Amino acid sequence: MRFHRIVVLVAGLLLSASSGSVALAQYGPFLSGVGPINRSMGGASTAAPLSANGAMYWNPASLAGLKGSQLDVGAELLVPQTQLSSTYAPGTFGPGVPPVPLSGTSTNSQDVFALPSISLSFRPEESNFTYGLGIFASAGFGTNYAASSLAGNPVLSPQPTGFGSIYSQYQVLQIVPAAVWHVDDCWSVSIGPTIDIGRLQIDPGVMLSPNVTGYPSATHTTAAWGVGFQAGVFYQETDWNFGASYKSPQWFQPYQIDSTDATGGPRSATFNLDLPSITSVGAAYKGVDRWLFATDVRYFDFQNTDGYGTSGYSSTGALNGLGYQGIFAVAAGTQYQATEALALRMGYSWNENPVPNSQTGPNVASPLIIQHQLSAGASYQLTKSLVLSAAWTHGFKNSISGPVVLPTGPLAGTSLTSSAYVDSFVFGATVLF
Repeated sequence: MRFHRIVVLVAGLLLSASSGSVALAQYGPFLSGVGPINRSMGGASTAAPLSANGAMYWNPASLAGLKGSQLDVGAELLVPQTQLSSTYAPGTFGPGVPPVPLSGTSTNSQDVFALPSISLSFRPEESNFTYGLGIFASAGFGTNYAASSLAGNPVLSPQPTGFGSIYSQYQVLQIVPAAVWHVDDCWSVSIGPTIDIGRLQIDPGVMLSPNVTGYPSATHTTAAWGVGFQAGVFYQETDWNFGASYKSPQWFQPYQIDSTDATGGPRSATFNLDLPSITSVGAAYKGVDRWLFATDVRYFDFQNTDGYGTSGYSSTGALNGLGYQGIFAVAAGTQYQATEALALRMGYSWNENPVPNSQTGPNVASPLIIQHQLSAGASYQLTKSLVLSAAWTHGFKNSISGPVVLPTGPLAGTSLTSSAYVDSFVFGATVLF
């Protein structure tokens, strides 16, 4: 397959990838990996290049460790499950209102999301450079809670006693071109831009100033463009690999929101929501016959990111941000080459929770609280040029609890509990050329 035919195929796949979304990620809004090979390793790939998808997502410099050129395509079916519970004590809104304790639990009604990942790694013959292009559904969240009565689930009762129905959809598609310079047989370095397309929809629009009837909808929004850069270094020798990468903050233009005022008239507003910088370091050991062991450590700088690090409400009652804290994450994976054609993998990843309990209320539409994830997968090489792969991941249930938070402060006598877990089924194919 010639290079120009690969480019045409990637261009077509890019168009199809633009519909991807992330419903419930692990590292805050980020997935722990992309594609079946990287996901089955728990996302550990900063120093363990097993697929173009994993390399482009975490450390493009590690493309130098792949054998030849390849086109790597993945499709993930992500099945999240979230729950939101609330309790209001008697007298929350004044003497005798409500007269008795009220509590209830609701389940998110969204079910399956499709996430694409496409990466190309191309090394011309007798060249000291490898060129890469990655396209990912890299970040996002989504919820859809139906409205309830005050006696059902109080926080989902109509405004002003609750929020009413809660809907959110945040998705970011990232395009990552990269050039990798093979300094020598051991060292390689890379640098390249990152280009993002994001969309944010939330109802009720708590990032807007409320009308006399409460917070309006913020679902009529335009896509926002974002830019950044990614740099990496990779070292390989007989038994050990080492790698490090830095993905800069993704600086987005403000999301433009078209809404209505209390009389139904037009109203426009903006909201800033960037993505944080990510620093990754990793090591891999391949000194045991048929085995590969890999570990990555990452840091996500949420607290210094517009829209994530800020918290509380403005003087007009608009939410300033989600109140995230910076987190460390660890990913570990192992691969066993059972036969010349069959490779088996297992992985595990852990991260700190970016959402403090005090920010449960502002994050009912973004329950990005999963901390532990287990994965497994396999690849089978059907022909000299075609490898098929599959993986399964499970993000274990986690919960946070805190009060309902209003612009005036925490609402005394209230309690919210947000819970989430997720399963993913990932499939893909790698074309070697």
